[in-house]
Amino acid sequence: MKYTVKPEVFQLDPQLRFGIIVARGLKNKETSADETERLRKAEENARNTIKAEELKQQPIIAGYRNVLEKAGINPNKFINSMEAMMKRVLKGNQLPTINSLVDLCNAISVENQVSLGGHDLADIHEDLCVRFTTGSEKFLPFGAEGYEPVEAGELVFTSGDVVQTRKWVWRQSELGKMTLDTSDVFFQLTGFDDATGSPLSNALDALEEILKERFGGTVLRFIVKPDNPEIEF
Repeated sequence: MKYTVKPEVFQLDPQLRFGIIVARGLKNKETSADETERLRKAEENARNTIKAEELKQQPIIAGYRNVLEKAGINPNKFINSMEAMMKRVLKGNQLPTINSLVDLCNAISVENQVSLGGHDLADIHEDLCVRFTTGSEKFLPFGAEGYEPVEAGELVFTSGDVVQTRKWVWRQSELGKMTLDTSDVFFQLTGFDDATGSPLSNALDALEEILKERFGGTVLRFIVKPDNPEIEF
């Protein structure tokens, strides 16, 4: 199976970097007390270091907003998932606990302020791609039973013509959600710098560690960027 980021996506911002981890053989479980504590500590640290009124100016979130705007997507109407999560946290609200894998991914995302999406490979049957739609695509909203059409010209993450995430990093599909039965996952993280010590690199390190140590999985790790726009796994 292949994962590709089309050239026109990198034209929106040549600094875009997609961190990919393909994990197999995971053993998910109910959230433990120490995993909940990690999530709550990540939330509290965010509240102590970021002012709500300055959230849009945080480097990575500002980068997401800039890419969305260049793609013709209103970043105020279609708030990227990272910004939406952080807004909730900075208002003093707690993220819900779902299961161990989802909650630790959320903790890592908040710790590094990096968008981190996990997609169960059991629901993915065609090559993956970040691209603009042609108008033939469809999307199954979270919690819905029926697909909805997607108009041409929208920046999305797809498996064939089935959209996994609409408006780039806005809303994930019901397809691919991580449950207690999930064992094989495609993780997509998005940043603007993949150097050692960068938020993207740190998030990838943290994710790789928990996948191996807590969930007993095997891991493949990639960086997709303008000079390496396609990987095969």
